[in-house]
Amino acid sequence: MMTPEKIAAAFRFACMAELEALKPGNVHIFSDGHGMQIGDFIVSAEVSAVAIAAPKLTVGERILSSVQATQKAVGLNTNLGIILLCAPIIQAALQLKGEANFNLAKLQIALNDVLQHLSVNDAQCAASAIVLANPAGLGEVSTHDVHHQPQVSLMALMQAAENHDRIAWQYTHQFSDIFDYGLARYQAGLQRWQHFNNKGQHQAWATTALYLGFLARQPDTHIVRKHGQALANDVMLHAQTLAQTYWQSENPKLQQSGLLAWDTALKNKKLNPGTSADLTVATLMVHSLIN
Repeated sequence: MMTPEKIAAAFRFACMAELEALKPGNVHIFSDGHGMQIGDFIVSAEVSAVAIAAPKLTVGERILSSVQATQKAVGLNTNLGIILLCAPIIQAALQLKGEANFNLAKLQIALNDVLQHLSVNDAQCAASAIVLANPAGLGEVSTHDVHHQPQVSLMALMQAAENHDRIAWQYTHQFSDIFDYGLARYQAGLQRWQHFNNKGQHQAWATTALYLGFLARQPDTHIVRKHGQALANDVMLHAQTLAQTYWQSENPKLQQSGLLAWDTALKNKKLNPGTSADLTVATLMVHSLIN
């Protein structure tokens, strides 16, 4: 039976598993980056796991509480995208806490119900959280600017942003990147490299494959916001080549030097595929919840 403790554990696992995988351009156990250290992310995972899975909160309250806990602990934006993605999924999971047979189909139905009932208060709490986290590339916009208290629902806020923010796009498309692509990609990676299971490496390799897959599917909108469409397209095209080579490898460890070289190159250019990393965490959390 699903409980807040199990949900917090799934969230914590996802955050930690993502850090243990080599993700070019992002922070991981092989390399810090972008003025942040892996310890910041570990602390963030611990404090936000408790807040985001707390019972009797709305989606917006869940988002704001988690960001407040993170800011108090590390004073950095380490996990805003993760929180925005995971909060509605966790809300759906908590709605099913009395279900004896928790499964993916029930979670998706519950999530769609959560998304349909997002409120103005959810939007106001989320907007406060976004301003508090102060993500890179956040500027004033003409429609539903988060610097001003929204008077529309959180779904309307996400609809206004969906064309330039892939996290907002998840809200308006029932989180299809996760449910229709991410879960299958991760599961296929686990199966492909299951012979590394006894060494505990297959999860990390599968997570890298998942991250590269997201990065190869569409331009990372975190890069688009900070550096423009052209650079984001270049990163996506390079990811497509690397993702294919990586997937074909019987031993992904042989690809490590190439991935680390690209990791260094991206960080030297201050290019951080943060949205792809956030989608990776959300996928890992859902996989943990249903398994």
